[in-house]
Amino acid sequence: MRTYLIRRILLMIPVVLGVTVVVFLIIHLAPGDPVLLLVGERAPQEVYDRVKHAWGLDRPLLTQYLTFLGNILRGNFGMSIQMRRPVAELLARAIPVTLELGFSAMALAVVMGVVAGVISAVRSGSVADQATMVGALLGVSVPGFWLGQLLIVLFAIKLQWVPVSGYGGIRFLILPALAMGFADAAVTARTTRSTMLDVIKQDFVRTARAKGLSERVVIYKHALRNAMLPVVTLIGLDLGYLLGGTVVMEEVFSRPGMGRLMIQAILSRDYPVVQGCLLILAVSVALCNLLADIAYVFLDPRIRLQ
Repeated sequence: MRTYLIRRILLMIPVVLGVTVVVFLIIHLAPGDPVLLLVGERAPQEVYDRVKHAWGLDRPLLTQYLTFLGNILRGNFGMSIQMRRPVAELLARAIPVTLELGFSAMALAVVMGVVAGVISAVRSGSVADQATMVGALLGVSVPGFWLGQLLIVLFAIKLQWVPVSGYGGIRFLILPALAMGFADAAVTARTTRSTMLDVIKQDFVRTARAKGLSERVVIYKHALRNAMLPVVTLIGLDLGYLLGGTVVMEEVFSRPGMGRLMIQAILSRDYPVVQGCLLILAVSVALCNLLADIAYVFLDPRIRLQ
């Protein structure tokens, strides 16, 4: 197991390096001039050149990238051009807000999706099965930002059960987590149902029933554990994407997380902030995939033996 984990961690190194290249090129090849936004269009040319030189934006792209990479390896994300504060400080304040929303949405998605998928598979062809699949179809079809606005109108404005937007406690977290997790719950439910239907037909499940075990033990101890491997893969991928999906949802619900910080940085062409946010999100996806692989080891002993 130790060799397997070391190999997976080493494989992450070229992935992260590739991510730094892509992030750097996307930011610097995108239209817009952060120096012009900083000094104004009417600023004299010498002022423009001096500010550009001060931020190192007049150097070749390769030199800028090597400087960026060297700073990242030292844990230095640079200084925000617009806010004149260290990017690491801005990220330290925004990341906990994003993680809170991302993990809450993932928890809702896993609980709702797995439970709905198991019920749908056990009662295949029933009204509950059909209702679950219709709900799953709606979940993957409805845009998250539209669902978020719909939830705001219904539960915050009409019923006044929760705040409209903001950050401060669990009441501020319910609507954005539900809006983000609904689509992933739908996909998780469909995946769980599909794998459960295959596992239920296996010989070891029939053997467990022949031994006289209760249906609950057969389903949740024997069938569900073997059906969870594809679901774990999906959860590992979705968790990384959910952290990235907070970009839109944090703007809809006015949450001061990394997504909203990145949108503000993109609009103001604040290169260091955008690079830091994108790099954190990309590394998060890679780490989530690694955690999914580690979960494989505990769910499937065959991987441990290999």
